[in-house]
Amino acid sequence: MGQAGISDNVRSFCSDYGLDLPVLMAPMAGASPVGLSVAVANAGAMGGCGALLMSPDGIADWAAGFRKQSNGAFQMNLWVPDPDPLRDPAHEAALAGFLAGWGPGPDLPGDGPFVQDFDAQFEAVLAAGVPVFSTIMGLLSQQQAAALKSRGIRWFATVTTLAEARAAEAAGAEALIVQGAEAGGHRGAFDAEGAEARAIGGLALIPAVADATTVPLIAAGGIADGRAMAAALVLGASAVMIGTALLRTPEAGLAPGWADTLDRLPPENTVLTHAFSGRAGRAVASPYVIAAQTGPAPAPYPVQRALTQPMRDAAAAAGNTDAMQMWAGQAAGRARAISADQVVRDIWAGALEVLPGLA
Repeated sequence: MGQAGISDNVRSFCSDYGLDLPVLMAPMAGASPVGLSVAVANAGAMGGCGALLMSPDGIADWAAGFRKQSNGAFQMNLWVPDPDPLRDPAHEAALAGFLAGWGPGPDLPGDGPFVQDFDAQFEAVLAAGVPVFSTIMGLLSQQQAAALKSRGIRWFATVTTLAEARAAEAAGAEALIVQGAEAGGHRGAFDAEGAEARAIGGLALIPAVADATTVPLIAAGGIADGRAMAAALVLGASAVMIGTALLRTPEAGLAPGWADTLDRLPPENTVLTHAFSGRAGRAVASPYVIAAQTGPAPAPYPVQRALTQPMRDAAAAAGNTDAMQMWAGQAAGRARAISADQVVRDIWAGALEVLPGLA
């Protein structure tokens, strides 16, 4: 694709979503405070809220808090629910014993639920009238997609394979977040069991999806400077999503140990792991993560998350990076401890240096 075609894609996307810059903040559950999204949106990009852990009232409060400080664009994200997990009390007991070596020994989880009620969260998103709603881990029902459309809420679907991309477009997604294997945090795979086996890098995935679909693409994973952004646009994306690149900013408010660990972190020092939540995600290869590779197999999501909660809480409180949950993409070493708005502007400026015809 020539620079004229790339420029057309970018300008069309920015026009459709009221953006000055074709950059979106990743909606990181547990790491998307209002202030971070406000800084991103006020720079002319799109803020983001990972609402997985939020109650319906929390969703309403987050949206209201954002709107008090910015009239910019933002997206709100939820996980499409997994089937109920298969439980194995004996295996959970073995896991509890293993986890006791890394922090407070967890009590065995009861019957749950261990997650917020998705239907209630979805209704809160509708009531909040968010500009964009994004999904991860699957697709909305026809009724849910229609409910968004009837309210003028745009639906972005996260995809990690070509098959997922085709299914998401057919289901009515208006844009696809194409998540390469480089991305930090949880993989957006529809099938939890196949997430690691089908971990495809962005260089292969973005052009394959671009050739097979007609909706705009948002590239996610490994984008922390202008060179990576330019590459994603050349491959067929209309915009990029950044997450790990924002984690060292003051607005993110990250635990100091986690933020410091990201400083100059080599790409090979991150791994895909189920050890924190039971769902595959890319994290820093900490001592706990490495030990978990040969420990008892993780329980399914969200049971594993419930089991590790005491360990994760204690590690965060003590600044213990051996056992702390530290999500990180492969480009984490390029994250900088500067303001979020400057991160966004610098990445776009760097892309323009590579592709000056976009200006």
